[in-house]
Amino acid sequence: MKRYSVRKVIIPVAGFGTRFLPATKAMPKEMLPIIDKPVIQYVVEEAVESGIEEVILVTSHTKRPVEDHFDVNTELEAWLRKTGKKDILADVQHVGKLANFIYIRQKGPYGNATPVLNAANLIHSEPFAVLFGDEIISGNVPRLRQMIETYERYHDPVLAVFPVDAEGTKRYGIIDPKQKVDTRTYEVKGMMEKPGPKRAPSRLAAMGAYILTPDIFDEIRALKPGHNGEYVLLDAIFRLMKKRAVYAREIEGRYYDTGSKIGWLKANIELAMERKDMRDDVKRMMKGMGGRK
Repeated sequence: MKRYSVRKVIIPVAGFGTRFLPATKAMPKEMLPIIDKPVIQYVVEEAVESGIEEVILVTSHTKRPVEDHFDVNTELEAWLRKTGKKDILADVQHVGKLANFIYIRQKGPYGNATPVLNAANLIHSEPFAVLFGDEIISGNVPRLRQMIETYERYHDPVLAVFPVDAEGTKRYGIIDPKQKVDTRTYEVKGMMEKPGPKRAPSRLAAMGAYILTPDIFDEIRALKPGHNGEYVLLDAIFRLMKKRAVYAREIEGRYYDTGSKIGWLKANIELAMERKDMRDDVKRMMKGMGGRK
């Protein structure tokens, strides 16, 4: 595999997962299964397939299952080996070998800028990626690899964006493009939070994936709390935008917000349809449900 310039990813996983309560009262939302793998594994696999070598998970005391998932379970492996379940054993061993994992506890004020700042001393002078533990992409080329290719062309921060319809402009932050610089890349001059179709400066919505440079940490440190007292990473990126170019890469692929009930359900059904071992059964199930009201 080609060695890319972005080798580290920060994944914040300390949130409460309130949209899935009570299911997430005792289980991290990142461990909710999409078929037979937890959401967080899809996120990590995307990062690894994009050339990431070091995965920094910013956790809390309630997220031990996330750490355990990427650890070695010798008792389970011994039982699988003893019972001849070689295929399952290989899958289980694969998880712990995906990357070099580093776990740190989130400390500081509320908001998604805090876990990024918590990992500053692990980044040094390198560019790095930020992904969130409840968003996954299905496509031929991993989302993060598409973003890294854009970074390596311009060497400035990159946001992931997806096209949305009029309804999407009411649900997501919409970028204000300064100019289109290549087929799927825009230089960004601003963003509007859930502007609606009449006020939206484009139909490109920013999703939770970034490639950032170390100068973002000074901008995070200078932040003042925003709405609801949160320290928001996008606010720091807006500050950085006044000092250097920031780009948006329009991603090819299907986006799933698995932190929402409908997004999680949709991901399970559509990804099951892509699997040869499940496709026919899912089609029969869907056909059988067709007459229900």
